[in-house]
Amino acid sequence: MQKLENLVLGNWVTGDGDGQVLFDAVNGDAIAAATTRGLDFAGMLEYGRKVGGPALRKMTFHERGRILRALALHLTEQKEKFYTISYKTGATRLDSWIDIEGGIGNLFANASLRRKFPNETFCLDGESHNLSKGGTFMGQHILVPKEGVAVHINAFNFPVWGMLEKIAVNLLAGVAAIVKPASLSCYLTEAVVKEIWTSGILPPGALQLICGSAGDLLEHVTSQDVITFTGSASTGLMLKSQKKILEECVPFNMESDSLNCIVLGEDVTPGMPEWEIFIKEVRKEMTVKAGQKCTAIRRIFVPENKLEDMHIALGKALSQTTIGNPQNEKVRMGALAGKSQVEEVKKHVEDLLRTSQLIFGDPENFDLIDADKSKGAFLSPLLLLNEDPFNAEEVHTIEAFGPVSTLMPYNNIDEAKELAKKGKGSLVCSIVTADNKIAKEFVLGAATHHGRILVLNNECAKESTGHGSPLPLLVHGGPGRAGGGEEMGGVRGVKHYMQRVAVQGSPSAITAITNVYQPNARQNEDDKHPFRKHFEELNIGDTLITAKRTITEADIANFANLSWDHFYAHTDHTSLEGTLFDKPVAHGYFILSAAAGLFVDAKKGPVLLNYGIDELRFTKPVYAGSTIGVKLTVKEKIDQDKREPDEIAKGIVKWYVEVYDETNEIVAIATILTMIKKKLQ
Repeated sequence: MQKLENLVLGNWVTGDGDGQVLFDAVNGDAIAAATTRGLDFAGMLEYGRKVGGPALRKMTFHERGRILRALALHLTEQKEKFYTISYKTGATRLDSWIDIEGGIGNLFANASLRRKFPNETFCLDGESHNLSKGGTFMGQHILVPKEGVAVHINAFNFPVWGMLEKIAVNLLAGVAAIVKPASLSCYLTEAVVKEIWTSGILPPGALQLICGSAGDLLEHVTSQDVITFTGSASTGLMLKSQKKILEECVPFNMESDSLNCIVLGEDVTPGMPEWEIFIKEVRKEMTVKAGQKCTAIRRIFVPENKLEDMHIALGKALSQTTIGNPQNEKVRMGALAGKSQVEEVKKHVEDLLRTSQLIFGDPENFDLIDADKSKGAFLSPLLLLNEDPFNAEEVHTIEAFGPVSTLMPYNNIDEAKELAKKGKGSLVCSIVTADNKIAKEFVLGAATHHGRILVLNNECAKESTGHGSPLPLLVHGGPGRAGGGEEMGGVRGVKHYMQRVAVQGSPSAITAITNVYQPNARQNEDDKHPFRKHFEELNIGDTLITAKRTITEADIANFANLSWDHFYAHTDHTSLEGTLFDKPVAHGYFILSAAAGLFVDAKKGPVLLNYGIDELRFTKPVYAGSTIGVKLTVKEKIDQDKREPDEIAKGIVKWYVEVYDETNEIVAIATILTMIKKKLQ
């Protein structure tokens, strides 16, 4: 039988021995065997640290982001071959779309995230801190890529998305990865990694793959490595407790299956749009991927006086679910990942039925389309009812990882919050309500026990990605039973793979280290106006010290008439008693405009446009008779990609603007952004 290959030390190799036989979830045919026996796991980690990591760390965030985009485009071109393989996992076209194109979408999203980072190999973390009275000693946190490997141990339910959503983040951070998918569906992961490898887009060592057991891999990790785990809470606890991980204090991000819930607001009644939205959401989360989602709805809470109506409505909706061969156009729910998974779900359903009753579906008797029940891993959607959720612990502790959910009543919003929290931590919770007051009370009361909360109503339902869809820019994880970890989350996710360090020193030293101008650092003046310089010619710390201008009463009055801003503090001498001002004060925006008049070079040159203003503060009143001057300093440079070959090559320059008066006290501070043409096109 054909054996799956492992990507190890830059080569595709098969393990020793026969390995674990993997089966088609639809027809039971043997597909391949997976084995990692004989692989050099310690060598894989070293290869990632010594080859893949250094290559990635030499790249800037922007370069890494462009690699992700190229990878996403390449995989998009190859996606149909992945769909063909994905059917063997029991997934329908829609299920596969979530897995395959959802995973590729993560690459695109993280590629775009590069714009949130500087075009550097590292990044700043938060604001700088002045640590001295005279301004000569300061501190700044920075983030640098860890020098280890990201080890991803993934679940069987999303063999593509599970890998791509994780490696997108560690690759953007500049860290190499070893991916260990669950054996049950790793043949699909292998196909995707082979396409990645064939493309040649990633540098050698940036990605390695294990198809089968992880062997002694975790016995060789160090404090520079990062482990992520997706799967059952019990397996996660076992892995997290390993001696080497504890000794080395290896970061361990766990995302485990949880008892996610959905709540119907007390305000929602049959006939309201939210009633139908609720039913649709429950049905979708029970049947998509045959309920094999870590975010699937396991507990359904509705007001007690609507319990019977909801029971009937959900039964009617679920009865429309056609089950069978996922390649048949009439089928809406495919197979579970394997027969062992079916038996495990049935066992958990038996446990749940000790305190609940089955109100829809039958684990043994159901119709199939174009499939044989004796060969495939099929199961009917199963809806249970528990009428005493405060006293039935099983429903809050046992998860049947398939198309299974339990309907339960509550009497008021306080009970709904308490029931939602009885799951002891979950990845996601939803509330469907048209009343924003109910939504606020529930969210603030339940937030401590959930990683994500979806507030669903008729306003957002059409564009909502739904209860079960984690998004690249939001954290994916949850407290307690859900594992206590966070994945993705935009910039937050990238930081999991970076080391935060506080750097202390003089402003000039910190400026040199960070390539971002720090207040009180040395400034560089020359005879050429900075607006006459192209993007490449500007250096951090380049400064223009302008001529000065005296502010007059006429300036203040004219600006008030021009802007229509006749706020009393600027125009009314008789209304200043009890205020902060001794006499009419100049408009802050006039001071900024006057500052621009002092530092702008009017001639046509490399400056293309004013791009915006950040961090504007007016720190001291300016009265008529005051004289102001400006220091304009290059604070930061941000390179921009060309979207089209004939587009003007350009970058964004951030300028630190200090406006000061005749006493040399600062009256205004701002960061002004300009778009500046490059010399080389």
